[in-house]
Amino acid sequence: MTRKLFGTDGIRGTANTEPMTAETALRLAMAAGRQFRRGEHRHRVVIGKDTRLSGYLIEPALTAGFIAMGMDVILVGPMPTPAVAMLTRNLRADIGVMVSASHNPYADNGIKLFGPDGYKLSDDIEATIERQMDSDMSADLAAPDRLGRAQRLEDAPGRYIEYVKNTFPKGASLDRLKIVVDCAHGAAYRVAPTLLWELGAEVVPMGVDPNGFNINDGCGATSIGALCDMVVAHGADLGIAVDGDADRLAIVDEKGEVVDGDQMMALIARDWRRTDRLRGGGVVATVMSNLGLERCLGEIGLKLVRTQVGDRYVVEHMRQHDFNVGGEQSGHIILSDYNSTGDGLIAALQVLAVLVRTNKPVSEAARLFTPLPQLLRNVRINGGAPLDDRAVKQAISDGEKKLGKNGRLLIRKSGTEPLIRVMAEGTDDRLVGSVVDNIVDALERVGG
Repeated sequence: MTRKLFGTDGIRGTANTEPMTAETALRLAMAAGRQFRRGEHRHRVVIGKDTRLSGYLIEPALTAGFIAMGMDVILVGPMPTPAVAMLTRNLRADIGVMVSASHNPYADNGIKLFGPDGYKLSDDIEATIERQMDSDMSADLAAPDRLGRAQRLEDAPGRYIEYVKNTFPKGASLDRLKIVVDCAHGAAYRVAPTLLWELGAEVVPMGVDPNGFNINDGCGATSIGALCDMVVAHGADLGIAVDGDADRLAIVDEKGEVVDGDQMMALIARDWRRTDRLRGGGVVATVMSNLGLERCLGEIGLKLVRTQVGDRYVVEHMRQHDFNVGGEQSGHIILSDYNSTGDGLIAALQVLAVLVRTNKPVSEAARLFTPLPQLLRNVRINGGAPLDDRAVKQAISDGEKKLGKNGRLLIRKSGTEPLIRVMAEGTDDRLVGSVVDNIVDALERVGG
């Protein structure tokens, strides 16, 4: 079954237009409720959100849909996506829901669903829910005396903070570190600074004043220029940034230089191998990860397994083949010993644990390989099928021939935005830039 509403990371779109309307959210909750209503026990749903204004639209609609299906709703308010996954498991809920468009601007919103095990739903289950949304669900509505109830879980932030703290090595402390933390005015604005402070760090907070409109606006893991400047200005040891729902992480070293997800995965994998904690014989990443990561891991006898883009596909491979370290170059780091989805704060603590143990600066400890020149450009599309255009196909073919065996080319449609992503990698940075420019020009001529 194919999916129309769900992309690579749930449902996403402009708030108050389809599919991100109250009506669609209501029907989604009803369909998901019917899908996961099993047995006669009182069913539970955990709903979290980030700080977007439209959360006040989507959250009540979802709540009404689940209540109509006889499910009790636990509202946790603004909380990171990985916190919702964790609470879904720990509260023995039947479904977890996160209302967020992750790194997108405030005008967008999205809905992510988790099963009772805290994992994102499979493509097949999402397709089944979509099909049920188009059906008549009136026969499945709860009787008046079986309607669900809604309640707010006031100690949700404290539960999550304690959970994350317990992933840090026992007896270790951050008391020698000065950390700038950028919360993107998003879901982690309360928990991230508190977590780091309780572990002993001197914390300089950024992006902790959400107003419904400023989420990801010039801040957070996808816009880290201000964080780089703050780290240098405050003489900090490092900077940590998460995105709007805190499942993505970026780190800045003491010089104001960025450490990407590939370097973090290499650092964690090498450290976990040292302590005999690494499973699967390597790391699971996507086709976007740099060839430098693959070579770095190979030098110490580890393998890099690549999946299609999307942390859900990384997680699926990790579960099927018993890996416990995986992620994306963009900073979605999945450490399955601790959580079932990408968790920016847990990943940050694993990096910090290495810094504390080795007493090395970030610029030294987290620079394990020199990346091959890699360039990614996004082309916004206005409908149509530009990848089927003859001139675009020719530009792609020419690019592949020019890069040859010393590089690679990846062209794909975004699963979350109306974009085509063009990525090239090779040993010659000028050639890489030329190849990307030619393909982007061709795309823009036919529909960008």
